[in-house]
Amino acid sequence: MLHLSLNFQAHLTLQKTQSYRYRRPLISASVALETGVQGLSSPPNSSVLWVDQSKERIRKLFNEVDYSVSAYDTAWVAMVPDPHSSQAPLFPKCLNWLLGSQLHDGSWSLPHHHPLLLKDVLSSTLACVLALKTWGIGEEHIKKGVRFIELNFALASEECQFSPVGFDIIFPGMLDHARDLSLGFQLEPKLLNDLIHKRDMELGRICESHSKKSEAFLAYVSEGLLKLQNWDMAMKFQRKNGSLFNSPSATAAAAINVQNPSCLNYLYSVIDKFGPAVPAVYPLDIYARLCLVDNLEKMGISQYFTNEIQCVLDDTYRCWLQGEEDIFAETSHCALAFRLLRKHGYDISSDPLIGILEDESASSYCCNGSWNEVNALVEVYQASQMAVHENESALEKQNLLSKHLLRQHIFNGCDSKGFPNQIFQQVEYLLNFPSPLILPRVEIRKNIEHYNVDSGRILKTLYRSSNLGNEDLLRLAVRDFNHCQLIHRNELEEIERWYTQNRLHELKFTRHKAIYGFFSAAATIFSPELYEARMSWAKNCVLTTVTDDFFDVGGSEEELRNLIDLLERWDVNISSDCCSDISSDCCSENVQIVFSALRSTISETGEKASKLQGRNVTSHTKEIWLELLYGFFREFEWTRDKTVPTLDEYMANAYVSFALGPIMFPAIYLRGPKLSEEVARHPEMRSLYKHVSNCGRLLNDMRGFERERKEGKLNSVTLRLSPDGTVSEAAAIAEVKLLIENERRRLLRLVLQKDGSVVPRACKDMFWNLSRILHQFYFNNDGFTSEVEMVDLVKAIIHKPIPLEDFE
Repeated sequence: MLHLSLNFQAHLTLQKTQSYRYRRPLISASVALETGVQGLSSPPNSSVLWVDQSKERIRKLFNEVDYSVSAYDTAWVAMVPDPHSSQAPLFPKCLNWLLGSQLHDGSWSLPHHHPLLLKDVLSSTLACVLALKTWGIGEEHIKKGVRFIELNFALASEECQFSPVGFDIIFPGMLDHARDLSLGFQLEPKLLNDLIHKRDMELGRICESHSKKSEAFLAYVSEGLLKLQNWDMAMKFQRKNGSLFNSPSATAAAAINVQNPSCLNYLYSVIDKFGPAVPAVYPLDIYARLCLVDNLEKMGISQYFTNEIQCVLDDTYRCWLQGEEDIFAETSHCALAFRLLRKHGYDISSDPLIGILEDESASSYCCNGSWNEVNALVEVYQASQMAVHENESALEKQNLLSKHLLRQHIFNGCDSKGFPNQIFQQVEYLLNFPSPLILPRVEIRKNIEHYNVDSGRILKTLYRSSNLGNEDLLRLAVRDFNHCQLIHRNELEEIERWYTQNRLHELKFTRHKAIYGFFSAAATIFSPELYEARMSWAKNCVLTTVTDDFFDVGGSEEELRNLIDLLERWDVNISSDCCSDISSDCCSENVQIVFSALRSTISETGEKASKLQGRNVTSHTKEIWLELLYGFFREFEWTRDKTVPTLDEYMANAYVSFALGPIMFPAIYLRGPKLSEEVARHPEMRSLYKHVSNCGRLLNDMRGFERERKEGKLNSVTLRLSPDGTVSEAAAIAEVKLLIENERRRLLRLVLQKDGSVVPRACKDMFWNLSRILHQFYFNNDGFTSEVEMVDLVKAIIHKPIPLEDFE
C-alpha cells in the first residue's frame, strides 16, 4: 500500500512539496548506510551517530505515542464547570493555557496551518473565545479572537476550504452559543443565514434517516448541538473509558449538559496525562503503534525493529482476543489490526471485522465526511485482500464493495473542494496495483516516494503525531533503499560478467534478459546479506530462460536429447577435442554452452548451499533441473506429434515446465534457515511450489494466449475453448482468472499457516513474493515481451536512487 493509512483520518493529507535533488555519490557500498547515501546530506563523520539516534527515536515511539495539542478540544474542556460550583471552571489550567497560546493574528491553531484549513482555524478560535467568555476572563484575547473571526468569516462558506468533520453543524451551533453569551460579532447577515440554513438542512436530512449511523454522528458532534441534543441517545455511545468516541470535546460537551461521573473521570485522565492542553483524540495508542508497524514494513526498514514489532503484534492479538474497544469501536482500527495480524500468521477470524462493517453505527462512518469514508474504505479494501479461507465470502464481498466505493470517490473527485490530486492518484494506484500484485521493492519505493512527514489529519480539528508522520523514518528508509540499490548495481555488473564468461551471449536463439533475471531477484531478496541467494536466483532465472528457448525454438530433437543425457550423466568431460572446438559428448556448440553453464552454476550454488545447510543439496538441485528438462521435452513431443493433451495433462506438466523450481529451491537453501531433507521434500513445500507455479502458468497463458495460438502452441486458455463454440473465449478467460485467484488464495493460506506447518516462514515468504513478481510481470502483458514498463521498473529499482532534500 501506499501510505494511505497515513494520509487519511477523516482526512486530509497536508502536502509539503519536497524538492528532490541528488547529493554526492557514495564512497563505498559496504559502509553506505552508515556513511551517507546518495540523496542525503548528512556529513560522513556524523552519519553513523545519526543512524543510531534515528533508530532510537523511532524505537521510543513504540513505547510512547506522540500527540499534538488541540486548542479546539482544550477550549471545550475549559468550559466544563466544577460539579460543586457551576460558576467556576473544573479545569482552570486549561484556561491559562488558552490565554498563553493565542497567535499574533488573534487565532488559535497549530503553527504553520495549511491555507486550505482556515475553517479549522475559525472553529478552534471560536471555541477558545467561547471558553474565555464563559468564565469572563481574557477580554483582550476575546477581542482579538472576535476580530480574527469577523475578518475571515467569509471563509466559513468557501467550498474550496476543507471542512473539518461536523463543521457545518458545530460552527453554527457555536455561533448560537456566542449569541447567548452576548458576544458582539459583526458578521455579514447573508453569510450567517446561509450557514444556519445549511446546518438546519443537514440536521433535517440526518434526523430523517433514523439510522444508527446518523445517531452516532449526532453524538460525535454533541458540542454543536448542546441544548438541542438528545442526550439519552448520545450517551448510548459512551465508551468504557467514559468518553464519547475518544473525543475530549464531545465528552466535555456531555459533561457540561449531563451529570455523568464517567465523563468527568475520562477528562481527568486526559488532563493527568497531557496537562492543561489536551489532544484531539485520546487514546489512540493501539492504532498509532499499528500504523508505525505498517509504515516500517511498507518502507522496507522493519528489520531494524523486529522485537518491537513483535511486541506490538502480540499485544494487539491479546486485545483482539479480549475484544478491546480501542480496536473494535473503529472500522479503520479493526481493519488495520486484522490485516497485520493475519499477515503475520496469527490465527484470527474475519467475523469481528465483518460484524463491524455490517453495523451502521461503526464510528469510522459516523463522522459523515467523505474523507473518513475514504480512509476506512482503504483500510477495509486492504484487509479484505487477506481473505484466505473458503468460508470468507463476506470478506470477499467487502473487497468488491470497498473497491467500488473507492472508484466512486475517484470518479466524483473533490478538486472543487481543494483536495490534493495526489491523494486520488494514490488511491487509484492502490486499486490498479493491489499489494499482492506488485513487487515488494517496487511497493517500497512507491511508499517512500508518497510518504509525507508533515501529514496532518483532520477529525473535528487538525492533529499530528510522530507515530503517523516521521522524518526519521523517511530518511532512514531512503538511506536503506539507496544503500541496497548501490549494492545491487554492483551485483548486476557481476551477473553480466558471468553471462559473458559462460558464453551465453553467443546463443542466437535466446532472449538476452539477464538484467530481468537479476531485477526479479533484487526486487524480492533485497537485503544486502542475502547476496548468495540473490545471485543464485538471478543466474538460475537466466538459465531457465535459456533452456526454455532452447527447447522451444533453438534446439533440434537430437540436441534436446543430448542435453538431457549430459545432465543425467553429469560427470562428463566436455573439454574441447584436439581436432574440434566441441566436446565429443556434445552434438553441437549450443549444447556445450548450455550444459557447461548449467553444470558450473549448479555446482557453484550447490557447494555454497551445502555448506550453509550442513548437508549435500546439490543432488536435489540436479533433480529439480532434470524434472524441468523432462517437462520441456514433453511439451516438445506434443508439438512434434501435434498431440493435444487433456487440460489435466497440460496442467500436470505445466507447473513444472513453468521453470520456477530451479530458481526457487537453490535460493531457499542459500537464504536459510537450515532445512532437513524431510522438510525440503515435504508435501507442504511441494504445495507451495505447485500453487505459485500454477498461478504463474495461468497468468502467462491468459496474457499470451493470442500470440501462442497464432504460433500453434499449447495454452490453458485455448484448451478450454470448445470446437462447437459452447465455451467462448471470454468464458475461458473468466475461468482462468478465477483459477488464478484460487491458486493465489491457497498459496497465501499456506504462507500464513502456523499450526501444522513445517516450512519456515522465511521460506514461505519467498514463494509469496515470487507470486507477486509473476503478477507484476504478467499484470498487463507477457512481461518478457513488454519492454517499456519493465525498463522503467528496472531503472527505479536498480539504477535510479531516491533523492531527498534536507528538512532543516
